[in-house]
Amino acid sequence: MSELLLQPFLEGYRALLQPVAPLAWFGLSFTYLDVAAAFRLCVGLRQLREHLHREHVAKTGQAGPEVEPRSLVRDASATLLVVYGGEAAAAAGLGVPPSFMLSGTVPAFYAAIQAAVNYLPSVPTPRLSTELPTAVLDGFARAFLLCTLIPPMVLQHPWPAVQDSPWTLLVTSFLITNGGFLLVNAFSFLQPYALTFATPPELLPYGWTTTDLWCAPLVTALYALLTHAQPFWAGAHAVALGWLGAGPVGAEAVAAVDPESARATCAAVLAVLFTTRAYKNFGSAEIKVPVAEKTKVQ
Repeated sequence: MSELLLQPFLEGYRALLQPVAPLAWFGLSFTYLDVAAAFRLCVGLRQLREHLHREHVAKTGQAGPEVEPRSLVRDASATLLVVYGGEAAAAAGLGVPPSFMLSGTVPAFYAAIQAAVNYLPSVPTPRLSTELPTAVLDGFARAFLLCTLIPPMVLQHPWPAVQDSPWTLLVTSFLITNGGFLLVNAFSFLQPYALTFATPPELLPYGWTTTDLWCAPLVTALYALLTHAQPFWAGAHAVALGWLGAGPVGAEAVAAVDPESARATCAAVLAVLFTTRAYKNFGSAEIKVPVAEKTKVQ
């Protein structure tokens, strides 16, 4: 039954992880998931910038900080900071070089996508009808990051103490996923005015409830639990089965789930979380619109 439920996610990954043919002709190994995730991020950042601009003008008018002209350099810098800011912090803590120091291909790719998005005449305003499909894409992209890209930084570390540390795995996942956005918000990169140091929303009251903040270590923990990525997780898997009524189970008797199925499970969990968030943020507003319009007509 579980395999049947995961089949759409397994097949989705097999399709999305195929190399994009035109790029492969030039020796660039970008997949459809890479391209879709990059466009999703760059469009989302433009939507945030435009929302903050409207909000700033509506609240302050001419009395607030002066609105600065946007530049591609600032927007591309914000995008690269989102993508690599957390990795730079985690890599420094782990004592390994971050990926952007080894190759400039991916940074150039993100900068090019951001330039293309900037020159679009417009992007859709976020609403339920657009956010629900992208919530599923976000689930695929975020699970790939949390299950395929991040764990090897810890599991293949030259120090055995780091390899076997579940705490290091969770902290690395948290930093890489959230560090970039924390820095972008701290330095007001997306605001329409000059760069100003400010408290990120995640550090304000109830900022910890932000889905992106806590889902990263949670999903990496789920992936490690299912795949027995470290010795700790094999024992935790056995304990979890005991709590679920399977009786006393030894860690050596619990079979690990294959990485593809575990990643598909994580993608399904994230798709549900992001879909719930989209409905919470945009669903009620869209439901209220027809009622308001009907009242106005009457």
